[in-house]
Amino acid sequence: MHAARLARLRERADDPDAIRHLNALCVRAYTALYAQASPERTVDRPPLEELAEAVGRTWRAQVIAWVLLLTGLLVGGALVGRNPEALHALLPDGMGYSAAMLDQLEASPAARAHFLAGDPNPVAHNFLFGSALFVHNTRIGLLAFATGMLAAVPTVLLQLYNGILLGAFASIFLRDPWPIAFLAWILPHGIPELTAISLCASGGIVLGGAVVVPGRDGRRTALRAAVNSALLLLAIAIPLFALAAFVESFVRQSALPTHVRLAIAALMAALVAAGLWFVRRAGRRTMARSWVWEIGGREATG
Repeated sequence: MHAARLARLRERADDPDAIRHLNALCVRAYTALYAQASPERTVDRPPLEELAEAVGRTWRAQVIAWVLLLTGLLVGGALVGRNPEALHALLPDGMGYSAAMLDQLEASPAARAHFLAGDPNPVAHNFLFGSALFVHNTRIGLLAFATGMLAAVPTVLLQLYNGILLGAFASIFLRDPWPIAFLAWILPHGIPELTAISLCASGGIVLGGAVVVPGRDGRRTALRAAVNSALLLLAIAIPLFALAAFVESFVRQSALPTHVRLAIAALMAALVAAGLWFVRRAGRRTMARSWVWEIGGREATG
């Protein structure tokens, strides 16, 4: 409407002030509608804001990843509960537990108690063990993340399989009347490790969703938007893998009593929850400040 009015005024050329006003108004409207955001603004965006948006935007994928893990855990536990022989089929030799060792743990409560007690190891051995764990767990996380490009089918299967492995192994110890020792053994490193694996699987599910349901903008645009969020989830998972490897090598492989291990498990849960809360809160504050700055800048330039 203003562009048509500007054209009529230019034909008559009898009101220069109105022509200048309408011309400036149309230029500003065109800029607001069609101009792209400047790259400097994108580069200067606070990292916490991006992390908070990624965590909030992908909550559905995170819920799916946790549901898959818990489903696999229940399936693995139920299969071994119905047929103890399934334990050898579900737990491969690559996990470091031989068939004879699994049979001994399954048959003897004393063997399970001795296994969970742990023996202190030299510091150098713990560092080497932790490094190997970090590499192994990170490789699994990257595999779950990268295979999301294949419509997330391998990601879903891998997350289910991780849960099945955990459920099958946990079923050995959860049959005891008081399995607190096992929970104190697995939870300190399991909380950050499973959180990191689920974040990587969430990133893969986000990529798979962009491939399967790209929307109106097309698969290329959907993937470009999904990759940013998925990579940020991976960036959160890597420090959690390092934390889990450190705890597993120095806490699990130690002779700490059960109550100390449970306290460390509670600390790990609190750290994970506090980290997610801090990212969300800091991101909201940053977004609020940037919104106020943007509105103020527009009013000043207007």
